[in-house]
Amino acid sequence: MLVDRLKDIVIVRKLIYAVIGVITYPGLAIINKIKVSGTENLEKLPKSNVLFVSNHQTYFADVMAMLHIFCAVKWGRKNRLGWPVYFLNPFVNVNFVAAEETMKDNLLTRIFTLAGAIKIKRTWRAGGKDVKREVDANDYGKILEALSKRWVITFPQGTTKPFAPGRKGTAHIIKEMQPIVVPLVINGFWRAFNRKGLRFKKKGTQLSIQIKQPLSFTYEESIDEILEKVMDAIEQSSQFMLKGKHQFPAL
Repeated sequence: MLVDRLKDIVIVRKLIYAVIGVITYPGLAIINKIKVSGTENLEKLPKSNVLFVSNHQTYFADVMAMLHIFCAVKWGRKNRLGWPVYFLNPFVNVNFVAAEETMKDNLLTRIFTLAGAIKIKRTWRAGGKDVKREVDANDYGKILEALSKRWVITFPQGTTKPFAPGRKGTAHIIKEMQPIVVPLVINGFWRAFNRKGLRFKKKGTQLSIQIKQPLSFTYEESIDEILEKVMDAIEQSSQFMLKGKHQFPAL
């Protein structure tokens, strides 16, 4: 597919980042305010085999905020965005995992695909209904290939519903590729934006992204143990549920 080929061309990716970066900046840093912490944990990371794991509150705003942060850090910013001049030479060595169903073929999703989306099929939900199907080996391979070349952002829950269970695919990737795993915890996005993250629900919202220290694994842990460690790190395990219940709407 032409879009998938174009997204691997650096100059195309930089142009896309510049366009969507300038468009999304006001919603993140002017109309709403974003608080960033832990950018020191991005320093000295290798150029490949780095996996970012995060909770998920909107389809697109979460990812765009992370891309802003990566670009800002490349320009020497620490725990802040500042003005988005960093899109003159953005950091584009990153992909993000997105559900194929979410990335339906329209102009907007084509643009986000050009920004680095890895489209995969959900194994547990399709067409708004619960399903149960095998992992697509091609989808799995696409993530592994991307990790071998650059950074990858993934959302282990695969949904914007808070405290949903994590999916074991993330743990399998960690066990096989042994990447540096950097947890992120986001908040405020569900309050500021609609579920797609493209329209405002409430202006003047405090958004936050915390970048934590990389996780440590022996790789002798079971898949369940790895997943539990990830879910604890992104604060979506059962021990955080009661603490966070008041922060989120009933779904």
